[in-house]
Amino acid sequence: MDRLRRVVAACLLALAAPPAVLAAPPRIVSLAPHVTELVYAAGAGESLVGASEFSDYPAEALSLPRVGDAFRLDYERIVSLRPDFAVAWESGTPAASIARLEALGVRVVVLRVKVLDDISAALVELGGLAGTSQAAEAAAGNLRQGVAELRRQYANRPVVRVFVQLDDAPLFTVTGRHLISEMVALCGGRNVFAELPGLAPSVDLEAVIGADPELILYMGGNPEPPRLWRNWRGLSATRLDSVLRIPPDLVVRATPRALDGAREVCNAIERTRELRR
Repeated sequence: MDRLRRVVAACLLALAAPPAVLAAPPRIVSLAPHVTELVYAAGAGESLVGASEFSDYPAEALSLPRVGDAFRLDYERIVSLRPDFAVAWESGTPAASIARLEALGVRVVVLRVKVLDDISAALVELGGLAGTSQAAEAAAGNLRQGVAELRRQYANRPVVRVFVQLDDAPLFTVTGRHLISEMVALCGGRNVFAELPGLAPSVDLEAVIGADPELILYMGGNPEPPRLWRNWRGLSATRLDSVLRIPPDLVVRATPRALDGAREVCNAIERTRELRR
């Protein structure tokens, strides 16, 4: 009987106790456009209270208060937003900016996102920080699965020589350390400037002609590929009519949309294979 009384008393106390207060979602400030995308993709978009300039995807990001860009952060605005943490980009946010924010009492989470696997890891990390792990894990899993499917689909396909063109005045490309070069390799292509030092070096016209790419992937801001290559009829890419543009946001920003970018790169490389037969 005493045991029964104790059980009943415990139940009554539990019913009388005030409901547990749910932890409020964290307040997040993004310091780079692709970080903003990652936060949304991790299911934590509602936690964003501020974002850097050029944060334009998804559409909801356009209404977020702006906190400056990578090189000119508005520290006063960031502090006034009372973030639980700000999310920086390891290779894009200057170390001095991170140090300044931390000195002002703002916690800074730094994401390292350089290759496709890093995108999945960043999603999981953000989900853990924001309390949206389920959505983040799902997004990361979809990305991993999509990349694995492309790797299987294009394994052992004939190699295609690829020149990645970021701009045309002057000519800029990417080396083997860049995310875009990883996409090219994933699809069975070979970046003709993979061995150059750095990440996005300039190259001269003679070097491109000497490399004789079969495919030129233009990823600049103009809506059409440069007309420059039409003048070089002996270039394999010109002869094959294989100078194509891919929207830069799909391949330059390290976000889940990189999977769409990789698919477009693969389609372009496969098209070139067909044309050279």
